[in-house]
Formats: sequence, C-alpha cells, structure tokens
Amino acid sequence: MPKMKTHSGAKKRFKISPRGKVRARHAMRSHILGKKNAKRRRRLDEPKLLSDSDRAKVRALLRK
Repeated sequence: MPKMKTHSGAKKRFKISPRGKVRARHAMRSHILGKKNAKRRRRLDEPKLLSDSDRAKVRALLRK
C-alpha cells in the first residue's frame, strides 16, 4: 500500500513546535510595509500560534 503524501503547500507554510503547537507566519508582512509602523512590523515578524481548531486541520495535512 502506498504511503500518504504530506501536503506540499502546508509543509512550506507551517512548522510543528517541539511541544506540538503549530507555528505559522502572520499575514500582511510581504509588501506595502512603508505605511505600517515599526511596532506593527515587529509584531507581525513573530510566529503566530494557530488556534486548536485550525491546529487539527493543519496537522492532518502534515501527517505522513
């Protein structure tokens, strides 16, 4: 029986932390940064922890 493949888009966008939480990037951080103040840009730099309901969906996509 062939193995299930990991979702290619999900593996590029999410990372599982050592304790099992799912880290993702914030939105609004790729362009048009001049009008956003430095505090906002720094806050968006930090990885985002997904909610429990979203975490279950992402873990299913990353399951091998």
